[in-house]
This record gives sequence, structure tokens and C-alpha cells, in this order.
Amino acid sequence: MRNDLPLSGVRVIDLTTVVAGPSASQTLADYGADVIKVEAPGGDTTRHTGPMLEPGMASLFLGSNRNKRSIVLDLKRAECREALFALTDKADIFLHNVRPQKLSSLGLSAADLCARNTRLIYVGLHGFGEDGPYGGRAAYDDIIQALSGVADLNYRHMGEMRYIPTIVADKVAGQMTVHAAIAALYQRERTGLGQIIEVPMFETMVQFLLTEHFNARHLVEAGGETPAESDELGYKRTMAKWRRPFRTSDGYICWMPYSDRDWRAFFCEVGQEVLAEDPRFHGIAARTQNIEALYALLEGFLCVHPTAHWLSTGNRLGIACAPVQRLEELESDPHLAAVGMFQTLPAGDWKMRAVRNPVRMAAGTAMPQCPPRLGEHGEEILREAGFADAIIARILGSA
Repeated sequence: MRNDLPLSGVRVIDLTTVVAGPSASQTLADYGADVIKVEAPGGDTTRHTGPMLEPGMASLFLGSNRNKRSIVLDLKRAECREALFALTDKADIFLHNVRPQKLSSLGLSAADLCARNTRLIYVGLHGFGEDGPYGGRAAYDDIIQALSGVADLNYRHMGEMRYIPTIVADKVAGQMTVHAAIAALYQRERTGLGQIIEVPMFETMVQFLLTEHFNARHLVEAGGETPAESDELGYKRTMAKWRRPFRTSDGYICWMPYSDRDWRAFFCEVGQEVLAEDPRFHGIAARTQNIEALYALLEGFLCVHPTAHWLSTGNRLGIACAPVQRLEELESDPHLAAVGMFQTLPAGDWKMRAVRNPVRMAAGTAMPQCPPRLGEHGEEILREAGFADAIIARILGSA
């Protein structure tokens, strides 16, 4: 690991599994942190989720665990708990998504570990805030999408209760965890002390969704009254049923006039100058209120010409537009190819295709390395911690 990266010298003890926590620690590793992935004897369940060329190295695991080291510790055994204590005593961040009650029974609560290491930043990635009535409940991405309003947004938009077809709650909570941990590191530079951080998935997704969908409920009038329209949750433009890729004569296009200038240019292009002066569509506030009618008109114009025509027209008029790409087309996208978004990494007898961290920093991020095999670095990690070979063998179960 290079020593000139933003988080060089920062050690993370990572007890997380599945995606939310591992995606967070992967980003910290991308920025140079030494992430030690502590796994139970069976390993992270994602090691077995999806296609694989090698047992324990399945596709879902590969997507969230690059640039880490792995050690297997059976925390039911006293000597393994002692090894973990030794690692956390010299660590900067302890990251977990284990129910707090279970960690307390193992002597790994926030109070336990922070008493041993006052500089430790103890991060719990939970389903729900521990001081609420849902605290301690099991939480998966589907549960959080259902509770936080994601499924309801799809119902309002499409007339059917559906989840977004990606584990959005896991990934949003993971990135919230990253910047909370980095903020705590920065604060520790001033105070010398670590702290306890809770990142609840439910609350995270509620905040994420209500940025725009809280709508008029953001407002409180004098006297504590809320505007009459405050009951109308949801941002009209994104909730419009017509907000979707528009059909052209030979496919689909994303067509995004936004400003008054954009709309006037488009209406003039299709010979409908009068619509530029229509009070329903003049100004962003009016367009937002009448977005369904506006988007319905838009598709009626777009469907008479092929996609290539409208892409050329959009570029000429300065209107934002894009083709609609299928997942299988992303690897051949010329922009993604030019910025090196997809990278091939050596993985022993086979190779891994990786999607890199999208952030590029002038001082650099770590060169991506293949995720670790289960327990691959156990001896190395314990030797760095000062354990003798005989004790290492006992901890790792080889003696």
C-alpha cells in the first residue's frame, strides 16, 4: 500500500458483511486506509453470491471488497477475541453491522473498545437508530425500501408497489458511513479523541428521499401553520408518470430541456412557437405544476423522428440529451472507456473485471487490488500485531 494516499496510515477493523458496510470500507481502502476484513470461519455470505470462477470469490463479493486484507477469527473463542482486541487497540476505525446486543456479549461494545483505545472511532452501521422502537430489528435493503417510502414513490409514479431494482439503501448508507468516518478522523486531529458513530439505514434513506419529496412540508408559516399544499408530498417533476425515456420513431431518448431558453428553442424547432408563450409552460414554477401535460406534448413531438435526429438536434440547440443505454452497453461506452472506468485485475489463475472508484484525486487513490481470499492475510496481520508463531497457529486454528 502506498504511503502518500489521503488515508495512508489509517487502519480500519472491518466486521461488516453483505454490501452496506463492505462498500463503505472498500471506499476507505480506495483512499489508502489499511482495511482488515475480519471474517467468521464461513466468510462473508457474499463470497458465495453470484457467479464465480473460484470458490469463495463470487461476483457480489468482488464488487465490494477490493484493496482489503482478510483474517478469519472465530469470535466465540477467547484467543480470537484477544487477537481482535489487540488489533482494535492500535486501530483508528472499528466498523461493524452486527447487532449491538451480540457485540456486547462478546465484549466488543462501543464502551468496551473505546475504553481500551480512546482514539478509536467506533462506527455501527445499523438498520435503525438504537434509541427508537425499531432499534435492534433485522434490516435488509427490501425492508428499508418498504419502510422509507421507496416503494410508495414507485406506486405514485407507476401505479404499482415496487422496489428500485438495486440495493439502493445499502449503498447510500455505505457512502454515508464513509463521510461520517472521515469527518470523525478530521475532528480527532483537533481533539485527540475518537467517538461513537451510528449510521442507521432507515433514517438515512428517509433523509435521502425527502430532500425533494418533502415538498411544501419543508415550510412552516408564522404561528406554526403549514401551507395548505403541504399535504401534497412528492416533487411533481420526478413524480410525473411521463417522466421516463421518451419514445422516438426507432427507439428511446432522454430529452431534457430545463430552462426557459431550452424550452423556447425546442418549441421553435418543432414549429410550435405559441407554446413558448403558453402560461402553463412559461417559467419553471408553471412548468412544474403542469409537468404531466408538458411531458405528454414532448413525447408527441419526439416520436416522429429517430433517436439520431434528436441527438443531433439537441447538440445543435444546446439541450441536454442522451441515448438510453442497456447495461450490456456500458463497457463499450466511449466516455467510460476513455476515463478507465473498467479495469482488469490479476486474480491468480483468472482475472477480475473491476469497476473503479469514480472519484479521481490529484494525489491519487489506491491502485485497485483483487479482493482477498478468505483468511488470506491472517498470519501477516497477527505477526504485525506482535503475536508469536505458536500463538498465531492457535488463533488461526492450525495448531
